[in-house]
Amino acid sequence: MEKSFFDLVFDIPSDQTFTYKIDDKKRAAVGKRAMVPFGSRDCLGYIIAERESPPEHVKLDLIKNIRRVVDEETIFDTANIELARWMADFYLCSTGQAISTMIPSGRRLTIPNLPEDEETEQPTLSISNEQADALRAILENNRTCLQDPDSRLTASNPLPEMFYLFGVTGSGKTEVFIRAAQRFLSEGKSVIYLVPEISLTHQTAKMIGSRFGSQAATLHSGMSPSARFSEWMRIRRGEAPIVVGPRSAIFAPVKNLGLVIIDEEHDGSYKSGNTPRYHARQIAIRRCGQEGAKLVMGSATPSAEAWKLMSDNTIKRLNLTRRVSGGGMPEIKAVSLAKTDGCLTKELKDEIRITAEMGRQTILFMNRRGFAHFYQCPDCGYEQKCRHCSVSLTWHKAKGKCICHYCGYSEAPPKACANCGCVEAGFRGFGTEMIEEEVKMAFPDLKIRRVDADTAGKRGGLEDSLTLFKSGMIDILLGTQMVAKGLNFPKVRLVGVVFADTGLHMPDFRASERTFSLIVQVAGRAGRYFPDSKVIVQTLRLDDPVIKYACTLDVSGFFNSELNMRKALSFPPYTRLIRFTIRSKDEKKADAAIKRLALLIKPFLNNNAEMLGPAECPIGFMNNNYRRQLMLRGPSMGNIHHIAKQLIPLYEKGKDAKTYLEFDVDPVSML
Repeated sequence: MEKSFFDLVFDIPSDQTFTYKIDDKKRAAVGKRAMVPFGSRDCLGYIIAERESPPEHVKLDLIKNIRRVVDEETIFDTANIELARWMADFYLCSTGQAISTMIPSGRRLTIPNLPEDEETEQPTLSISNEQADALRAILENNRTCLQDPDSRLTASNPLPEMFYLFGVTGSGKTEVFIRAAQRFLSEGKSVIYLVPEISLTHQTAKMIGSRFGSQAATLHSGMSPSARFSEWMRIRRGEAPIVVGPRSAIFAPVKNLGLVIIDEEHDGSYKSGNTPRYHARQIAIRRCGQEGAKLVMGSATPSAEAWKLMSDNTIKRLNLTRRVSGGGMPEIKAVSLAKTDGCLTKELKDEIRITAEMGRQTILFMNRRGFAHFYQCPDCGYEQKCRHCSVSLTWHKAKGKCICHYCGYSEAPPKACANCGCVEAGFRGFGTEMIEEEVKMAFPDLKIRRVDADTAGKRGGLEDSLTLFKSGMIDILLGTQMVAKGLNFPKVRLVGVVFADTGLHMPDFRASERTFSLIVQVAGRAGRYFPDSKVIVQTLRLDDPVIKYACTLDVSGFFNSELNMRKALSFPPYTRLIRFTIRSKDEKKADAAIKRLALLIKPFLNNNAEMLGPAECPIGFMNNNYRRQLMLRGPSMGNIHHIAKQLIPLYEKGKDAKTYLEFDVDPVSML
């Protein structure tokens, strides 16, 4: 019998499905998008099921027709729908929200820019014994999938076979990834290659393109919707069996998935900050487990979760201990900023000049953009804050504005203290703009380029800067964490970490881990091809253990110390968290809502679940919303997840319409 009814889901918080009659042209099918009447307007829906008759509880005359089918051919299949349903269950969102996250929004097909020559370039590099051993371990048929009884990584069952390339920066992890990908492609299988940010996508995509030609596809948010959609369809048709991109590329509809690679696994950008707040690593584990694929991760600074699982042998660690291009590990020196006038110490300035005279290059790293990051009065203590957020405004000298990095609000810089009129009030701290100005004054003969969110936002700005620097046209590259990750610049001799302490002040139990990782990663840009590289780490906390571990590149020492502390405090990876955040424009309503949520939770608490809070969020006022939070914590995900699924409907029944509840399973940021 002809299917005359279809079930659709929408990008809305409700996980209900809605039934519609077939469209007049009878083009509706599972896996297509359709425009349908929804309430008082037309909405885009996703067709996830078909039926011969309407649901028993729905009257036939109330069922509306599909107005228009958007897609000529199906753009998702039952595997995508199954993954979306799992995401909805695990991340506490709706199936429609999950599918909307997975599927590109474009419609019009464009012709992708394919290489003219279909012949791919074969690698000519020889590999080290360590690389060969790692590659052999990945390619061997070692075992079947394990079960994950305590859901330490994800709610999926079973676990796939997982490997971790743990190697110093420059040890050739990428070559191992690519050779493993080649083997899987030769066997008729597909590969997904994840990188943490778009800045790395360009570099990796170019390298993959040179090896695999038109077999390779790229997916990332910097592409136009039509270009992303074109690539999505090319992948879905089986024309591109290897896909490169940041976290959303994990949803690529490849055929016969054989391998997923997660480069720089430690990076926080693999976690989505919007609903559904998924982690690409968890999705990768789920897909690999379900599709019988292998998962290979890699980093010089693994996440604490991955380090723990390597210690437990849940993930097999493959060590790469030597740089493969003739370089040596850099000499790292911590230098005090305490008595420095300006941003740069004498030691760093001297090394910049020596490096330039050698015809080599310098990277300066500062993980804060703008000119100065707060305005303060020495007499009364007044600070210039955002009108819509409980954070200080950052002075952007080039724009002539003080800007909030959370909501975008801006205003002119004050000429005197707004509270007491003191003219001695001024800006404190420094960002990339101030450093750029100081470097230009100190080294007027050198070419400098700044790379941060302000400059990278210009079309082609980031890619052009990185290309010019790699070609030797720039002497000093100054930037935020964009310059700290995975980039390979042969002529870099010196790396200067301008202020290493920035992240250590954050009210987050992962602050030490992030700071350690950033310092080690940016230090790794130095001396990849030469043995005489140097790293200067400027700090006000010379005796801080995190700074000491980073300056000695002691990854094992850091994680032994960090995990002991996490275990004593019952924080991940020894426990799991679900964070609930209430936001409202009315402070009293936000306070009342979080108290009500806490009261609803209390009856569910037991030996395997405790509540942290309620409390004000570290950033208690953001974008005109008051923010309050509490967390569920337990030794495993199962129990606290079960509580959350019962709790949310209870809360929604009696909630104030002017308050909003957000939830984050396994939160990465606590701000």
